[in-house]
Amino acid sequence: MADPCSCSPPVEQQAADQPIRLYTEGDLLFDAMLSTIDAARHQVWLETYIFADDEVGRRFAHALSERARAGLDVRLMVDAVGSLFQFYRRLGPQLEEAGVQVRHFHPWQWRKPLRFNRRDHRKLLVVDDSIAFLGGFNIHRQSSQRYFGETRWRDTQASFSGELARQAARLFDTFWHGDQNWLPSGEVYSGSVLVPNQTRACRRQLACIYDDFFGNAEKSICVETPYFVPDHRIQKALIAAVARGVDVHILVPRISDVPLASWAADAVYARLLDAGVRIFEYLPRMLHAKVTIVDGNRATLGTANLDYRSLFQNYELNLISHDPDLCSRLQAQFESDLEEAAAVCATGWRQRPWVPRLAELVGWSVRRWL
Repeated sequence: MADPCSCSPPVEQQAADQPIRLYTEGDLLFDAMLSTIDAARHQVWLETYIFADDEVGRRFAHALSERARAGLDVRLMVDAVGSLFQFYRRLGPQLEEAGVQVRHFHPWQWRKPLRFNRRDHRKLLVVDDSIAFLGGFNIHRQSSQRYFGETRWRDTQASFSGELARQAARLFDTFWHGDQNWLPSGEVYSGSVLVPNQTRACRRQLACIYDDFFGNAEKSICVETPYFVPDHRIQKALIAAVARGVDVHILVPRISDVPLASWAADAVYARLLDAGVRIFEYLPRMLHAKVTIVDGNRATLGTANLDYRSLFQNYELNLISHDPDLCSRLQAQFESDLEEAAAVCATGWRQRPWVPRLAELVGWSVRRWL
């Protein structure tokens, strides 16, 4: 059998005169997204895991409704699980009445119960095939300082135009029409590329990319993720990197919105800490960014967490980049976040009481269902 990680995704280059913009504050991002929607002339396509019926969600619902009433092609894909109880009662019907085409991804069906567990975790906005936004931000107040306060979630999103935006449009459109494994063909170039986690050629595309990133690292690996539950293969790759002399830094939130995921992450700490992997906990608020930088010259950001669900079950979409400017900015942001984090001590971790150890066992045993 061929190695599933031997596949290489086709790459389309981001034009040099179209820089990728980063957002780490929800209010700035949401204002930019809404302004882009308001300026749309032909189409607005939005895909999100959570679309909440709150101050942020209602702003987006109003903007989408206005564009639909103006005769534009407005489509909205929300995940059935992610937006459960937050979207369907009022916002969904209001949007449909305004002319927005609304799809609920994998709603519960008795005949296909396991399909409900395969979720659309992508967060993508494409407007007029010319500008796109991709990252970890959901449409909810938790990401807004304006509505949630100082404890709003810390996240990362990118916006881009040019060929990358056109590729994002094709990825959205094919996914909308039921082809979750489509990837455009093309020559391989350097630069930036959008990569889903599943294609016809490889059912674990992002896992393959992480294997390649970690396996070829020479100096440093910096991982920022809210849910750190790596499988054994990724654990081995990180440990092997440390053995080669690579500095490996993992940044996770101290306070998680999913305690079971935090317990599952804790279950792998001891092995990694003993091997020399350095783990830090972000202290100020919930960390929801999904960013990895290797050797300061290649990076990935997007919707995928470094856990079993994102790599093997959910539908995800990441930006992979070798752009020096983008990698430099992501590295600087990582180092800034690290200044507000505390290191997990290997000695103290080995001496933790039995109650947390029991919780870790529970979390690890259900990691595939979190």
